[in-house]
Amino acid sequence: MLFLSTYLNKIDKKGRVSVPAPFRAVIAMIPRSGDEFLGIVAYGSFLHPCIEACGMDRMEKLSDSIDNLDPYSDNRDAFATTILGGSVQLAFDSEGRVAIPDNLLKSAGIKESAMFVGKGKTFEIWRPESYAEYSAKAREIAKKERASLQLTKPRDK
Repeated sequence: MLFLSTYLNKIDKKGRVSVPAPFRAVIAMIPRSGDEFLGIVAYGSFLHPCIEACGMDRMEKLSDSIDNLDPYSDNRDAFATTILGGSVQLAFDSEGRVAIPDNLLKSAGIKESAMFVGKGKTFEIWRPESYAEYSAKAREIAKKERASLQLTKPRDK
């Protein structure tokens, strides 16, 4: 169950955007009991001018990782505040759309269209022009560093 590929979708005047059908299919495959949340969790990216998103299962894993930190540490508090406090649950409507809050759209510079970018266990939502710039840079880095990507772990010597 991975989020793959890129999709460009329009945002309507209410801030609603259709989540790509393959991404909704990934979310639908997450095991849940009858009335559990069906949608995505979104938050501002730490790394890029975009919105990061995932299923509730991934957010629960992030929460567990935060809970494993010293309960009174500044790091734990910073992660809990930024990731958990900055996240929003966005339920799918009957047409597979979500309403992205204005603060997230503005922080990513997204206005009329959104580029959905699969990144495995998560995905990102970008302003299309910003993603085009980033994608070109990322491709150059990947080409330069391609030897460091290995499909299997190196054997111990």
